[in-house]
Amino acid sequence: MTELNQQQLLDIVNTKHTAPGDARVRQLTARIVSDLFKTIDELDVSPDEFWKAVDWLNRLAQGGQVGLITAGLGFDRLLDIRMDEADQKAGRAAGTPRAIEGPLFVAGAPSFKVEARLDAGEPKGEVFVMEGQVLDTDGQPVAHAQMDVWHANEVGGYSHFFPGMQPYELRRHIETDAKGNYRFRSFLPPGYAIPPNSPTAELFTALGRHGNRPAHIHFLVVAPGLRTLTTQVNIPGDTYIDDDFAFATRDGLIIEIEKNVAPAGYESLGISEPFTRSRFNFVLQQALNDSEASPAARMARVTA
Repeated sequence: MTELNQQQLLDIVNTKHTAPGDARVRQLTARIVSDLFKTIDELDVSPDEFWKAVDWLNRLAQGGQVGLITAGLGFDRLLDIRMDEADQKAGRAAGTPRAIEGPLFVAGAPSFKVEARLDAGEPKGEVFVMEGQVLDTDGQPVAHAQMDVWHANEVGGYSHFFPGMQPYELRRHIETDAKGNYRFRSFLPPGYAIPPNSPTAELFTALGRHGNRPAHIHFLVVAPGLRTLTTQVNIPGDTYIDDDFAFATRDGLIIEIEKNVAPAGYESLGISEPFTRSRFNFVLQQALNDSEASPAARMARVTA
């Protein structure tokens, strides 16, 4: 076996192949491997440190928490920033700000026309209605836009991921009317923290960082010919609204809250007493191509 120094080994790792493969994958892998070689060498990473990191990565993947790490280390927001910068450069900076999808979207939520109730049974928090329109950047209503909305339960859990929750609990798909109107009833969700005693928590404890997210509600809004919007709105007053573990709070996405709204006109949502309301319009850009208008969420796009 030929004896190698570090640079010779790196050169072989990044150049050796028996088939063309995928040029983009080769390019990305070469950069990542090169950076990790440099990190191990310059920071004098020991074998024990290296294999402890491998064990952590295995446990992270087994626990389905990779999406938490990408958000908590800023990668999700970085991708949004890059898209924002590209929009600015192209003169397309318009519409509702995008915000990270997070790792907990589930397709196939029950569908409703115009209005829906996300919660069921007795309220588990402050009764809340959010309503508004889907518009284009000219201010015109978007008829029959499709909206997925989802949020955490009263202890920060999401259905399909949190034990004991019903399938599609606190998840709905809403089709707007001819004037782009939508509304839904739920309760004001709380903020929450990353799972304790988890690989994600281990890393953030070691980093001296908290793992808290402020109260928020997720949306995926789609309409033919318009750019699909993935975003989330924040509930004002949360302790962590300016210190989000996932860096997702954005100007223009902190909703205004009205208290003690009269129930008249909201009987179809099962409301008979004063409640809390927010009015919020979603504004969609024109799509430049079919990919921008794709209704698929993040993982569906890349696994299709």
